Order: sequence, then structure tokens, then C-alpha cells
Amino acid sequence: MTQKRTGSGISFGGEYAFIRYTPQRTHMLRSFLVASMVALSLLTLCFKPKPKPIVLAYVGGFRGLVDAEAIAVEKLTHINYAFVDIKNNRAWLHNLATDSTNFRRLTALKRRNPDLNILISIGGWAWSENFSDAVLSDTSRRAFAASAAAIVGDYGLDGIDIDWEYPGMKGEDNVFRPEDNANFTLLFKALRGQLDSLGRQTGKRYLITTALPGFPAIFTHTNMAEAQQYLDYINVMSYDFFTGGPQAGHHTNLFPSGKVDDEQSGDRAVTLYRQAGVPASKLVLGVAFYGRAWQLQTANPDAFPRTITKVERGGGYTFIKDSLLTNPAYERRWDRRAKAPYLYNASLQRFVSYDDEQSVKAKCRYVAKNDLAGVMFWEYFSDPKAYLLGTIDRAFH
Repeated sequence: MTQKRTGSGISFGGEYAFIRYTPQRTHMLRSFLVASMVALSLLTLCFKPKPKPIVLAYVGGFRGLVDAEAIAVEKLTHINYAFVDIKNNRAWLHNLATDSTNFRRLTALKRRNPDLNILISIGGWAWSENFSDAVLSDTSRRAFAASAAAIVGDYGLDGIDIDWEYPGMKGEDNVFRPEDNANFTLLFKALRGQLDSLGRQTGKRYLITTALPGFPAIFTHTNMAEAQQYLDYINVMSYDFFTGGPQAGHHTNLFPSGKVDDEQSGDRAVTLYRQAGVPASKLVLGVAFYGRAWQLQTANPDAFPRTITKVERGGGYTFIKDSLLTNPAYERRWDRRAKAPYLYNASLQRFVSYDDEQSVKAKCRYVAKNDLAGVMFWEYFSDPKAYLLGTIDRAFH
């Protein structure tokens, strides 16, 4: 191949191999490159992959020693250990021997899932009685936050979950007062300060989450727009909508059935949290791994209101699936509007509300569609065969 030099470049066999750049051409090239880089950056932002959905399990230490090896940890992102108690304004391990053993067993699961986060959950329905006192003053808040952070640091855990039932409202024999509203936010501020101080020593960032109910009254007694600044996630307890009576209904429905006045639902709870100033990306939707059951006054389970004569045991989902759904005395029905299943036993006039594979799929689709952080569930060993966790895993992956 012959090489010919021309006035504007080098020609190989008559074809130009390059062009001598004039200042005008150099400027045009630079402009093109800048425009290309901007376009590429915009494309990267537009097609940025969504974060991996949160799959958070509450694991009950109240059961005793946890069978950690039975946990399908590869399908989880977080474990919240329930519960740590509150005594004398301090976070307190109710059974030191059991809790410390459980912490070692749970942290060992990181060998199977290095990305797993393990948090202590403080309070719960039975152990929230002393929250209001513990956060009443700046001194008590700092002492409480320091004691909680010390447990996290001592056992190599990843954060703190607060399950206060309830600030400013009656739970089970809990102290509550008007000051709870402001102190609720100040509690998380104190926890953030203590965990950040611990993080400066260990080189890691610690998580703060909270479990909160799905009913509207919680917003009267909290300032969620302020509190959420200190929180990584809010675990919305979108279950227990119906509990002790005098009526029965869906206890963990995604949408209203349209048959009950002022009906609660998962969607309504999410909407209320969004309106209160919580970003969707911090909301974790609740799934019930257990059912609630009642004996009805009338023989028609679709009559409203469903007045009850007795509260009965609903059982965990493994029990429901293996023992009730296989029992011909129980008829499974599906509420298409509420996206919720229920069982009815005509001879016993027994109504059972629960989550199943179909309703859990609907919740996972809802999470994805509305850009929520993920799902959480109570409680892992209520479904030891992991029927519902398997459904969650398939829905998200």
C-alpha cells in the first residue's frame, strides 16, 4: 500500500487516514465529546438499577434459643431480634445467657450471607411499658441510647430497631404522656448520635429502624417528618387491623374491602406515612406470617359487620397451610378488592384472616410498583417451612 501525503492529511491508496485539525474542528470535537458525556450521564441516571428490596425478618428471642441454622438466611437482608427490654431507663437483656447465645448464633449466619444485617429490636407489645419514662429527659435519653448502642457494639451487631407500642397512646399497661410526641423524635436523634460515635471507633455505619402501626392515630402522637431524618427504615405493621373484637375482619389486607366503614389497609397506611413526610424509599410493608381467628355470631362470613362471640387462635402460616387448608371443613375464599384470603368453617362459624402466597405476591408487586424499600414480616418461626418467605424471594428475584 502506497502512502501519499496531501494538503489535509495522509492518504492510503487514496483514502484519508486522518485530517489535520484546525482550531474550528478542535472546538467542534470538544463540543461533541462534552455533549456525549452529558448524554451518557443522563442515560446512567435514567437506567440506574433499583436497590435490592429489603426482606426483613423479626426473629423471636422470646421463644428461647434460636435455631439459627434453620433460617433461610440467603433470602433475607435483615434480621431484627425480638426483643430487648427496658429497665431503669436502660436497654436490658431479659435473659442474658439466652440472648447472648442467640446473638452469637445469628452473627454466625453472616458466613452464609455476608450482607446480612442483624439488629436488636427494643420493646414490642409486652415490653413497651417503660419507653415513655426512658426518653422523658435529655439525661434519660442519653443513658438509654448509650446502653442500647453498647449492646450493639458488644455483640458485633448492625443497629437498633425501636418497637414502641405506643408513643402517646395506650398499649399493654404502658406509660404514655403528651411529651411522647416530641420525645419520640429526640429518642432517634440520641440513638443516631450514639451509633455514629460507635461507628467512629469501628469504621462502620449502624442502622436505625422502627416498627410502627398502620392505623391513623399514630400520626397524632408523632412527628414523622422530623423523626424520619434519623431513620433508615420504617417497618409498617400493616397487620392486626382486627384483633380482639367486637368485630372480625381482614387483619392484614393490602386494600380496603369496601364493606367496612373507615377500613384500614396496607395501602392506606403507606399513603398516610407518605403524607406525613416519610419517603417511599424508607417504608417497609408488613406481611403477617400468622393468622387471626374468631367465632362469628352469625353463620354468614360475608355479612357485615361480622360480630364475634369469641376470639380464637389463628396459628402460624405453616399450621394454616398444612392443617387448615387441607381440612375439608375449612373453605378458602379470596377477597378480590382487599387482595386478602380468609377461611371459614361453617360448623364452627369460625373465620380466619391471614396472608398466603397469593396475597404476599400482591404485596411484593405493590412494593415494586410504589418504590417502597421492601417487606418485613412477623415472625420467622410462625412459618418454619418458609412457604411465604419462598414466595417473597421468588417475587423479588
